[in-house]
Order: sequence, then structure tokens, then C-alpha cells
Amino acid sequence: MSHFHITASCRVGCVRTNNEDMILVGDHLLRNNKCSVDMDTEKTERLMIAVADGMGGHSYGEVASEQTLSNLSFYFGDLPGNMSASDFEEAMYGWQKSICLAITSKGQIDPAYRNMGTTLVGLAYYAGRFFWLNCGDSRLYWLHQGQLRQVTTDHSIDSLMGREKHSSQIYNCIGGGCKNSYLDIGIINQPIEPGDVLMLCSDGLTDLVSDEEVRRLLDSGFDADALCDAAEDAGGRDNISVVVVRIV
Repeated sequence: MSHFHITASCRVGCVRTNNEDMILVGDHLLRNNKCSVDMDTEKTERLMIAVADGMGGHSYGEVASEQTLSNLSFYFGDLPGNMSASDFEEAMYGWQKSICLAITSKGQIDPAYRNMGTTLVGLAYYAGRFFWLNCGDSRLYWLHQGQLRQVTTDHSIDSLMGREKHSSQIYNCIGGGCKNSYLDIGIINQPIEPGDVLMLCSDGLTDLVSDEEVRRLLDSGFDADALCDAAEDAGGRDNISVVVVRIV
């Protein structure tokens, strides 16, 4: 049995007046709020954690992020139990296609919502396995034995060109006028050990706080709210969303 301590924080930042980010932790949807949740794998059959970054510069990005995570929470909670890994992945691929259609259709019906979109990064505990989901450039990190690595790959122009620098230019998202949107899905096969940390975040954190500084802060025991503080101390130019999952 593993025990997880989960902290989440979603902030508007220091510059923008509107928060287009949203966080999902189980049944909790967070915007301009924070929460702390404990979970035992022995007592929990499933749990979805996700971060959605509504597309800056598009109409109603906050609507896209909320609709996506609300829909994801309902869909994931309604899945039958004990599906195989491949069946779970197929179910999530199907969900991604349906939510893209729903987001796009909303813009076709009402021009005010045209081209709204969102990124999505998720960590799902289901049937005794941990899956990760990614569409866009929000990220999942894993701190293991003092080493931090990015589990997901950014769907950004810079990442495509092999550059390490983060770019806000992404080529894959949910909605946002993306006609060939897709979802990356993987399974965490390596054992997650006590002392490990998993972190999900929007680029409001990683654009301003380096991976090395993130590693240092996580290794020092900082929670999601403290990581948001670090991003705001560095300028807080964007909305900031962070979820920290500590294996106790």
C-alpha cells in the first residue's frame, strides 16, 4: 500500500487579470484556490489529477479548461472497473476526440467561443496502475532519488525542433482550432517509491522557475502553494497551476 499527500494551487499570477488555468483533483475543480488531499491506494480504486491551461490569446480559454476538466472528471468516474491497460488507453483516446468535438462545436454555434482551447496534462490512478496523459505543453515531472525528469514531452515548436527552450507556440491542444489534435498516453512502469514526488504544472511555473530550482524546492519539501510563490516571486507573468503528489 502507498500513501500519497497531494497539494494543489491555482493562481492568476501577478500580471494577468483573468485566470484561464484549472486543476482537477479527484472530484475537486480548482481555480484561484488551493487544496490538500490524502490518498491510500488500498482504499482508492481510481483518482484523476489534471491541469488544463486555457489558451492565452483565444476567446474564453477559461471556458475550455473548465469544460474539459469537468467532462474528464465525469467520464473517468463513469468508466467500468478493471479494464486492461490497452482498453483504458483506447477509452481515453475516445474521450479526447469527443471533448475536442464538443469544444470546437461550441465555437461553431457561438462565435464568441471560436478558437477557444486548452492544454491538458493528467495523472490517473486506475486498476492499480498509474497512467499519464498529455496534450499540449503543460507538464508532468517525476522526482526520484534526488533526480528530476520531465515525463511528458511538450507539443511545442521548440520541442519539435529539438530546442530545450520552452516556447508558447504549440501545435497540439484541445480545441484552439487544432484540426489533428491527439493525446499522448503512457504507463508509469517503474516502481514509485516512498520519497518520490510527482508534479503537474502549467507553463506559468516552468517559464519562470528552472527545472533545477524546481528540483531543489521539491527536494526541500515545498508544496504546490510554495512553488506558486516561487513563480510569482520571479514575476508571475502568466497564470500558475501546480499539483504536487508526495509518496509518504
